[in-house]
Amino acid sequence: MGTRHQGPADEVLALDVFVKLVRATEAVSDRVHGHLRADRLTVSQFGVLEALLHLGPMCQKELGSKLLRSGGNVTMVVDNLEKRGLVRRERRPENRKFVTVHLTEEGRALVRRVFPRHVEAVVRELSILSAAEQETLGRLLRTLGRGTPA
Repeated sequence: MGTRHQGPADEVLALDVFVKLVRATEAVSDRVHGHLRADRLTVSQFGVLEALLHLGPMCQKELGSKLLRSGGNVTMVVDNLEKRGLVRRERRPENRKFVTVHLTEEGRALVRRVFPRHVEAVVRELSILSAAEQETLGRLLRTLGRGTPA
């Protein structure tokens, strides 16, 4: 279902495309992330674990930037991961405000077990598009995300 807006054609088109983009994003995300429930992980928690696995320890502010999450959200996510023993925080002696988040061995084992299922789900979802269509979609989404023409 597109927009019911009765404005100028450019507004109707933009709103219709936006509705389709949001619905497709939410539908694909729900299908891709469904496997996380079995490991009691939220999408944000998985994002933190995956970022730490592939990028190494980093401060909470940097994690928020990588995951497009607010500082308060990242703090809550890291709190919950820490309670489960999946990450640990380390404060720098010279600046106690600077907190670096590290994976624990348990966290590393979990994300290494979960990540291949995630990759499989992403590949399955995007396989509806040809390789050329995936490349085109990637370029279009990068342009849209930047907010400036390519």
